[in-house]
Order: sequence, then structure tokens, then C-alpha cells
Amino acid sequence: MKKILFLFVFTCLHVALFAQYAKVYPTNWWVGMKHNKVQLLIKGEYDGFSKEQVRIKYPGVTITGTHALENGKYIAVDVTIAATAKAGDVSVECIKDGKAHAIKWPLLPRRKGNGTQYAQGVTSSDFIYFLMPDRFSNGDPSNDKIPGMRDQSLNRDSIFLRHGGDMQGIIQHLDYLQKMGVTTLWMTPVLENDMPDRTEHGYAFTDHYKIDARLGGEKAYLQLSDELHKRNMKLIQDAVYNHTGSFHFLMLDPPAKNWFHQWPSYTQTSFKDQPLFDPYASAHDKKITSDGWFTRQMPDLDQANSYVANFLIQHALWSVEMFGIDGWRIDTYIYNDLNFMNRCNKELLQEYPRLTMFGEAWVHGTAAQAYFADNNINVPFKSNLQGVVDFQCRFYGIEPALMQLFGWTDGVNKLYTTLSNDFLYKDPMRNVVFLDNHDMSRFFSVVKENVAKQKMGIGWLLTTRGIPQMYYGTEVLMKGESNPDGWVRLDFPGGWNGDKKNAFTGQNLTEDEKKIQDFTRRLANFRKSSSAIKTGKLMQYLPKDGLYVYFRYDNKQTVMCIMNTSDKQQKFSFSDYTERTQQITKATDVENGNDFVIQKSHDIEPWTMLILELK
Repeated sequence: MKKILFLFVFTCLHVALFAQYAKVYPTNWWVGMKHNKVQLLIKGEYDGFSKEQVRIKYPGVTITGTHALENGKYIAVDVTIAATAKAGDVSVECIKDGKAHAIKWPLLPRRKGNGTQYAQGVTSSDFIYFLMPDRFSNGDPSNDKIPGMRDQSLNRDSIFLRHGGDMQGIIQHLDYLQKMGVTTLWMTPVLENDMPDRTEHGYAFTDHYKIDARLGGEKAYLQLSDELHKRNMKLIQDAVYNHTGSFHFLMLDPPAKNWFHQWPSYTQTSFKDQPLFDPYASAHDKKITSDGWFTRQMPDLDQANSYVANFLIQHALWSVEMFGIDGWRIDTYIYNDLNFMNRCNKELLQEYPRLTMFGEAWVHGTAAQAYFADNNINVPFKSNLQGVVDFQCRFYGIEPALMQLFGWTDGVNKLYTTLSNDFLYKDPMRNVVFLDNHDMSRFFSVVKENVAKQKMGIGWLLTTRGIPQMYYGTEVLMKGESNPDGWVRLDFPGGWNGDKKNAFTGQNLTEDEKKIQDFTRRLANFRKSSSAIKTGKLMQYLPKDGLYVYFRYDNKQTVMCIMNTSDKQQKFSFSDYTERTQQITKATDVENGNDFVIQKSHDIEPWTMLILELK
């Protein structure tokens, strides 16, 4: 009886000891990390908590500094984790009035497969599929609404409310993506988004260290990551350093006033990139670009604040290790503090050398875009970002190539000219090329629902230089104008029980939708085995009367791409491109397997693209 009573008392004391007296961020760390100096942000429940003494008694973990923050509820604690430290629960003790209150802070073993099965990087050998989890497939209706969350909407008839898609729905359709030739998945942010409305997109998240329960939570994210890696596929996380949602706990109860950029009255960014590199720009304009808020619902983080910078960098490292991230897509890159971004990128690469990062730099002009990437430009600030989302090739390349009449600087000449400026980049193959995304009109609407032009766009996307990214549904002719943006974020057909049209099975797809889906599948899978397209060089010829010819080639393979962007039939001859065709004896159409006779000239119909493997 005494023994039972002793065990009961011991258990109660143990539970009390590790009852969460306060919250710690990051929520855990790992042994064996190069980044072994961690700044804990500890949030208590009462004003004056910052005056408490903090101590740690755990082998290999030492406190090197404590900082009481402006808000009396917060303490920042610097800890160092020695190489000798073992995995286990670290007891962080906060002492008030001589009484110690313990907080459990797990120190975990490294994720299995470190450096081999994840943090692999995303390269030009990959094909990225980009989707919004809420709008792709509902695999678990039980999490459509979560009690206690501010947004309780669920209405597929509204373009702005939640529809119920989740990560289980994605897991259930990984076969579809893999058969489509996709190697990499990128989703809009999956962090908890406990905002009152417009929570379907995820960019105004409210807790860095929680995965949104309506998407399946941490368990589903881990499962999705594991399922992708089992298939030798990769995972990109959407990183948002610039802002949070207005209901983020750091905004509702900030550690200090200078965690967010403060203005006398609401000041939005100008969305102008020029003041960041203009040699004649005013400091006033530059400050508005960088420090202005993205929207009223997305307060702007002050990354010049060292505590903010540490919080964001540690979360990035934490995400890679926790969820097996292979690459980062960085949101609103140009509005971040660029010196902070260089530091963040560097620290990620020090821990994960193969990790890749590409940033959203929605700017105007190839020089402006190259400024934000690793470039060959002689400027005072040098970015270390590996690549960018290539808006130039989209807006000043493939769109005018298909939608403008041919001219000295117009039509497909714009695509040629834009690519000719690749000398600005250290490695243009790291740029991500695309046709559309969650912020833009769908490409099928841009080309006025012209199926032939949509097919040409996809053909170019999967054969040009760089890393191709396809927005969900582009392969089945989803359409929609971006004003408002909800129209370009509609549900993927077949993702919900009862959908009459199902793109996963082909049920009730039109002939055109099937044709473009089949073309995408065939070309993307050809790309998987094509060394010339994945890692080879690009050679382009000056367009003539709307006819644009380019080659992807290496020592093993040559692929010839012929685009007729005019309204009339044209002729082409292999003999006009002898630099790449001189020793060719056979040309095979990648789409249908037909062979071409090398010695003859050939006709190419209006608005047609031929992709030929030369042997």
C-alpha cells in the first residue's frame, strides 16, 4: 500500500513538474545540429514574468544569456547545445519567489536520412506541381471545421470561404501526380491560420509552430512528407518571412513594439521594387517599399530586430528538420529586409548544403529580377538567393509570344529577348518558370481559352531552361480571371465526393481536357528521362516571321523545339540549324513517336509546337 501511494505521489509530482508553466519557441530542438546556439523565446501568462530567473540543469545544455523583453510576459534565453548532449526532455526552470516552475523542452535525435532522403534541393531535373490544399481534394471531412477556431465557414459555392481540402486528399492522389511526371510538391502555407476570414490561402498564418488542424495538422504533414520521399519525390515549403496574420500571437501580444513595423497611420508598401536598387532613390521611398504592410491583415515583421531575425531563422531550420523539407519558395521576397534574407539563406545552407531556395520577385524587367538573385551585376548589395520565380519569362516571354503579333520587338521576339538577358544571372537554370499561379489569371483564360495556345505554353514550360512549375488544374484547362483572386483558386475537379467531373479518373472530362492532360503527362515523363532538357544547355535562334526554334542539348542528347506563333503555315528545314543538326540522322516527335525525314523541309501548322528528339 505504501509503495502504491509513493508511486502515485511521485507521478503527480512529475506531472506537476512538467506542467507547461509557460510556452517556449522553438518548441523543441535536436542534438547534433551545426546550429547549436538557440535563442528560446519564453512566453509567460502574467506581466512581470520577464523578471523570473531561468536555469537549466541538463548535461550538455547551458544558458549563455537571458534578456527581459519590453513586454513583461517574455524572456529571451540564449542556450548552447554541446556535441555531447543526448536526446531527452530538457527542464527549463523559471523561478518565482524561490519556487521553480519547470517547462519541458524536448531535445530530439536528428531526423533519419539526414542529408540523403530530405533537404535534397529542387533543381532543373524536377517538375513542381503547385496547389492550394483547401482547393485540391478533401480526403478527411472530419477536419473540415475545428471547434474553437475563428473561421467556421465551409461553403464550396463561395470563392472566398473554406472548401475542406486537406493533406489527406493530397496523399490519396499522389499516384496521379507521380504518373503526371511530377517530382516535387509545393503547397500554399500549411501553418495554422486562425484568422476570422479568408483562411483558405494560408499566407496570414497565426502560429509558426502549429500546422493547421483543418489540413490534418502535424501528423498529416509528416505523413505527406514521408509518402513523397518514399516515392523519391520532394517537398517544398512556402516560407513567409515578411509578415504574419493580424491574429498571430506575436501581433496580439508582441514581445516588444519593434517586432513589427509601426507607422503613425496605416501605411501599405508601395509594391515598387525600384527604390531598393535605384541609385537615385530616396530613403523615404525605400522604407515604404520594405517596411510598409502588405495588407491590413498582414502586419510587417521588423527583421532588423535581432530577436525577430532569430525567431524566423530558427523556425526555418526547425521546419526543414521536423518535416523533411527539400526546398523553400520564399513569399514576397523583395519586401523583406534583404540583409536578413542573405543571413537566413546562408544559415539554412550551412545546416543543409543541398537545400534550394527560390524567391517571389514580382518585378518589372530582367535586370530588376536578377538583382534579387545571385547575379553578375556590379551593385553594392549582392543577393545570395539561388533563384527566383521567373515572372519575366511569364509576362515578357511566353504570354506575348502567344498573344501578340510578331514584330521587331513584339510577339515571340519578347520571349527570345528575355532569355537573351540570362547573362545577368549566375545560374539561370535555378529560376522557376511557370504559366500561372494562385495570384494570376489562369493561363487558359489569358490565351482566351485557345486550346492550341495552352498546349504550346505547356510545351514551352516543360522544355525551356530552368525549373518548371505547374499550377494545379492547368493540365485540364482550368480557367478563371484573377479579379478577384478567388476565381483562380477553384476546386480541382474530382477532389470531392459527388463531383460530376473527375480529373483523377477522366470521368466527364471533355476531349480537349483529356488531350491536354495526356500531352502534359507524356511530355513531363519524357522530360524525366531527358538529360538534355533537365541539365543540358539552351541554344535559341532569332525568330523569323513568328517561327521560333531552340535546342536543348548535351553530349548525350539533342532536343529541337519549333514554335509557330503565327496564323499561317510555315516551313522549317533541319539544314537551317546545322550547329545542332549537322550529324543528325533521325528526328522523332516526342508527342506521337512519328519520325521525320532529315533531308527534307517540313510544314508546321499555325499555333503548333513540335518537340523533336534528334539522334
